[in-house]
Amino acid sequence: MIVTVLANILRFAVLILLQVLVLDHLDVLNGYMVPYLYVLFLLMLPIEMPAWAQLAIGAVTGLTMDMFSSTPGMHMSACVVMMYARLYLLRLLAPREGYEFGVRPTVPRMGIAWYVTYAGLLILLHHLWLFFIELLRFDGFFGTFFRALLSAAFTFGLCLLAQFLTSGQERARR
Repeated sequence: MIVTVLANILRFAVLILLQVLVLDHLDVLNGYMVPYLYVLFLLMLPIEMPAWAQLAIGAVTGLTMDMFSSTPGMHMSACVVMMYARLYLLRLLAPREGYEFGVRPTVPRMGIAWYVTYAGLLILLHHLWLFFIELLRFDGFFGTFFRALLSAAFTFGLCLLAQFLTSGQERARR
């Protein structure tokens, strides 16, 4: 239990620092592709975690990003919406026999098809919410939608890359 908590705290710190120090300074396609890799921390939380804890962790993660990026409440609301949708998506994608206790949703454990559905939908929801909250209007709907799609695809690619780079550790633990 304590190992899981410490691993999650370390993952949180590494992903937030990577986001703030490196990824926030990338300019890909004149800002049309903005990677938000910190959402990988939220995606990798244990499945059996209580709903209130998931929402609270989402709020704290978003608030941390808001403090570093001077975006009052935007990341926090996007993370809470993502974590709320995660609760229902995990139920929808659950195997017939249910999830194993203590399992984290990763590519090696859940499979690529399951992970693409799970992470792809949640990342897309997060980015759509974040970019439309940023504008607070729908007059540039297609431009914002296209920007959210490109950014979500870029973030998803980085999440898959991170999963494959760290999957050797997970296979060794089995």
